Amino acid sequence: MAKPLVVVIPYQIGRAEARRRIDARLGQGRDLVQKAGLTMQDPVWDGDTLAFVVGAMGQTVTGTIAVDDEAARVEVKLPMLLGMFSGKVGQVIADKGGELFAA
Repeated sequence: MAKPLVVVIPYQIGRAEARRRIDARLGQGRDLVQKAGLTMQDPVWDGDTLAFVVGAMGQTVTGTIAVDDEAARVEVKLPMLLGMFSGKVGQVIADKGGELFAA
């Protein structure tokens, strides 16, 4: 397993609003994943951390989104085969997360 990809996305909207926005976009995220030919298990909240699992190219990608009062910490565990895409994945997470949490 490759080193986890970690992206911290700061915001000024607070924990509750961050969770609300993530929840509001889960369906849209699932649709995008499926249109890309990938699979996604139902994400699960445990406290303020959302765990997710995505299937890609016969590989399993796991991750979490932990929200607090000032930032979301996204951690994605890419298998070795998909590790070459970590730079692009990290940039997309940072860009889309920034849009999601914009005040």
